[in-house]
Amino acid sequence: MDISLTSQQHDSKARRFWQGTIAMMPLSIAVLPWGLLAGSFAIDSGLHPFEGQALSAILFAGSAQLVAMGMIKAGAGLTTMLLTTFFITSRHFLYSVSMRSKVAPLPLRWRLSLGFLLTDELFALVGHQSEKQFDRWYALGAGLSFYLFWNLATFAGILAGSFLPQLNELGLEFAVAATFIAIVVPGIKNLPVLLSVVTALLLSVALHFFKVEGALMVASIGAMATGYLAEELGGKKQ
Repeated sequence: MDISLTSQQHDSKARRFWQGTIAMMPLSIAVLPWGLLAGSFAIDSGLHPFEGQALSAILFAGSAQLVAMGMIKAGAGLTTMLLTTFFITSRHFLYSVSMRSKVAPLPLRWRLSLGFLLTDELFALVGHQSEKQFDRWYALGAGLSFYLFWNLATFAGILAGSFLPQLNELGLEFAVAATFIAIVVPGIKNLPVLLSVVTALLLSVALHFFKVEGALMVASIGAMATGYLAEELGGKKQ
């Protein structure tokens, strides 16, 4: 009876793991051009193929990788790179705070694993779940499958970038915008979020047009401030 129960538990874990993998599949496929771009851009930036792959395997942050490699190619200083990368990835701190009540009761190995795998895509998939709905095996399947897809796409991009130097000119960077649009739009469910998105859009375009340094950081801070003020004013009116 104990063997039967253990077998059922194992099957249940495997089923939930694959359910997470399948649920993440549309975003995993959508990120493939982005991964190809990251891999080819690493070669174009002068990085060794091993270094380019290591960025995806260790840093595992697409937007930060692309920006960092662009800054490496432009000869930016280390301090500027670190500050820019910090602001780009700071949203993950907010993700972790939002997920804390769901992940905190888990053993350390689970907290570290899911913390490393926590991306925009994984948060979009499980961030809205309640503590009762959240399932560690489902989240692991989703996060790990996305990690593997990203690294395989990066590897393919590195190979392609080594033999096709013009790969960066194929417009693959649109995959970055398309992926974030697919993540952000479903999450616009109230006025503060809408105002944050609109502010980020307008500021990023305007600042980029006027070639303002640190445009991404300014747009991010402006969007967060707008959302916060809108939520505070809305709460006071109620």
